[in-house]
Amino acid sequence: MWSCMTNFFTYETTKSVVVKSWTIGIINRVVQLLIITYFIGWVFLYEKAYQVRDTAIESSVMTKVKGFGIYNNKVMDVADYVTPTQGASVFCIITKLITTENQVQGYCPEGYTYFSFILCFCFFCSGILTGRCVPFNTTIKMCEIKGWCPAEIDTIKTTPMMEVENFTIFIKNSIRFPYFNYTKGNFLPNITADYIKKCSFDMDNNIYCPIFRVGDVVRYAQQNFTKLAHQGGVIGIKIGWMCDLDKADDQCNPSYSFTRLDAMSQKNIVSPGYNFRFAKYFKMENGTDYRTLVKAYAIRFDVLVNGNAGRFDMIPTLINMVAAFTSVGVVSFTFILDKTKEKGSVWTRIFFFYSLIDQKMLLFM
Repeated sequence: MWSCMTNFFTYETTKSVVVKSWTIGIINRVVQLLIITYFIGWVFLYEKAYQVRDTAIESSVMTKVKGFGIYNNKVMDVADYVTPTQGASVFCIITKLITTENQVQGYCPEGYTYFSFILCFCFFCSGILTGRCVPFNTTIKMCEIKGWCPAEIDTIKTTPMMEVENFTIFIKNSIRFPYFNYTKGNFLPNITADYIKKCSFDMDNNIYCPIFRVGDVVRYAQQNFTKLAHQGGVIGIKIGWMCDLDKADDQCNPSYSFTRLDAMSQKNIVSPGYNFRFAKYFKMENGTDYRTLVKAYAIRFDVLVNGNAGRFDMIPTLINMVAAFTSVGVVSFTFILDKTKEKGSVWTRIFFFYSLIDQKMLLFM
């Protein structure tokens, strides 16, 4: 017991040995130089370890679409082809419609698709099956359903509204980094009312213009507009805010990128593209409800906002500086002298090992 207490209250020091060797000295300094270069170049300059960072970005997005198109000899405006109408961060521009008009509640044969012989078959029915087969026409029989009649036939070939390619999307984005209470928007100080009326986003010349031509967005996402207009799809408009708050305020600007979000649907032959259904309801004079069912093919746009901000802070600066100095000081060389006598001569083999504390380095990986 007494010996344990004696050993506990002891103080140990390391023994220093000066090795006068050019080779070992050069290796030692080179390794130390590499460590210093790593901390200065990567940790401090590139990773900005002297900053405290805020990644909890708060964002608000408002959108507007403008343009006129012609579909089935009818002029279509924003109220006809944009849904939802509130101008949210997710919206659709309808490119193609399949319309089933004057549907009322009742009994009728299921819609006829791909069959040219007498058949009673139902796949993805438009109503509740009654269990009976009824004539669809003089040669075809189909399953009878109870629901909205006549049943939808969604295999009709229609031409999409190609004018959508020249429609414009206006995006207004406001962001806030709550840790720093820093707010910014994609309307930069040099953007004026006259500039907004004339500008169109361009990757080379107008990278901060908040007005985007649909055809350009599709092209930047590396997609074919004609195919997209026929089948529909989902395009992502990404707004990135990477802000160094140690610099001037005008250095914190948005960056835009574009991608196809439903890329897997392009490889899916069962349900390619993007479409949805909605109905417009009416009432006859006798009180009977009827509706117009619309199957819409659309290009859906998702505006996605991400970002982080950093600002100098003394605490992370001191922590990383101490870690840097500790890592440099922990360089040690251990020499194992193995003296071997061979034919009267003494050979000294020197092995040296460079050791680093891995836990220190992991702080900056």
